[in-house]
Amino acid sequence: MRYFMTGLGVAFGIAVFLFLDYALPSKQTVRIANTYNRQIEIGANGIFFAADDTGTAQNTTGRRDVLFIDVVRPNGKVRVYRNEDTGWVWPPYFKYNSSTLQGRAADLVSNRNDPLWVSVTSYGWRIDWLSVYPNAVSIRQVDGPDARPVNWGAQIVLVVIGLLLVLIWRMWNQFRERTIDPAARSIDQAWDRADARADRARGRIGRWWAGLTGRK
Repeated sequence: MRYFMTGLGVAFGIAVFLFLDYALPSKQTVRIANTYNRQIEIGANGIFFAADDTGTAQNTTGRRDVLFIDVVRPNGKVRVYRNEDTGWVWPPYFKYNSSTLQGRAADLVSNRNDPLWVSVTSYGWRIDWLSVYPNAVSIRQVDGPDARPVNWGAQIVLVVIGLLLVLIWRMWNQFRERTIDPAARSIDQAWDRADARADRARGRIGRWWAGLTGRK
């Protein structure tokens, strides 16, 4: 049981980490290389794309028009963002300005000879074999490739989660001290009394048997 509970705790911790890693905003300093619209097939990867009630158009064959933004990192590596509204569904970014964001990204397109550097805030993962892309939430021009804007959104959420965990831990400790520990002590005392009665009963039986057999 101990190993099972340990494994369950580890699995829960991994699940929470993956959930936060996907849902929390991240910031990347990049150069925008291209913006475009492309039809892609939505199938098993549908949970990583916008829900239908956010206004996305998907035809009967499962294909959808999705806005994309190609960027280049300061180290030369290419990264691709999708640009979809999130609406009021999860994750709660309440994004409805994908068209405006696409126009801003197009206005900031530059080449390697005369780069414009921007900070892209996004959430999600890039999974090549599932055609999954992080979703761009906002774009802000920065001074250069070394700019590292503070990720206030993620930090605030983590602080709130930390405070909630501390609150839950304190509430659990108080509940344990007021309810579980006294109950456990009562059970231990009851077992001790039962053991004492059993010892006395064994003693009486032993004396009775010794008297019956004439043993001392």
